[in-house]
Amino acid sequence: MEILLLGIYSFFVWLIVIKFKWLPWNIYSQVTVVVIPIIGLATLILTLNVVAPSSPDLRVFRYTVPIVSQVRGRVVEVPIVEGNVLVKKGDVLFRIDPTPYKLQVNTLQAQLANAIAQQKEVEESLKGAKAKVLETEGAITQAGARTAEVSAKLDLARKRVAQNRELVATGAGSKFDLEQAETSLREAEGQLAAARSAEAQARAGQGQAVASREQVQQRLGAKSNGEYAQIAQIRA
Repeated sequence: MEILLLGIYSFFVWLIVIKFKWLPWNIYSQVTVVVIPIIGLATLILTLNVVAPSSPDLRVFRYTVPIVSQVRGRVVEVPIVEGNVLVKKGDVLFRIDPTPYKLQVNTLQAQLANAIAQQKEVEESLKGAKAKVLETEGAITQAGARTAEVSAKLDLARKRVAQNRELVATGAGSKFDLEQAETSLREAEGQLAAARSAEAQARAGQGQAVASREQVQQRLGAKSNGEYAQIAQIRA
């Protein structure tokens, strides 16, 4: 390009100075003719180095968009194999082998079914535990009533013993009646002890039933959106 510009410049100098002699060919015109191309070429070269730099190395860059799948796996199909093909949303670029993920889904479905069966079994156990608590509460009520009944009999037996002792002391009563009253008193005391023991056993059974019920409820766990946490987690 520089040689072409010098040739064009020389042609115009030849026309102006030599052929048409519009300017005199003296020392001033000669210096001017030499200085102008030097300054012009220097300015052109500097400007090109800034706005259009050149280099002996050539590198070609291609704009590419990397496509990375969100899941890992082996690619089994690439439907679009040609370059420079317009693609739109929904086009299948490649297919990943679904076998490992199907296996994982089947495993989770089996775990879900097993968890549901276990939860039903635990729910039945909870119903049994609640029924046992109600049964022990009824036993406590019955034992308490028995204790109150025997206590009333014991009070009556004590009064009869006291009355017979007074009668025997005054000579108005018989010792046989006193002995019967004392025997009835001892029987009442034994029945009261048995009733209290039964009541204590019923209360101990209630404590065990309540503890069993709490354990079953802990096994069930909390609910999330109407489902127990374990089942909801596997389903998710």
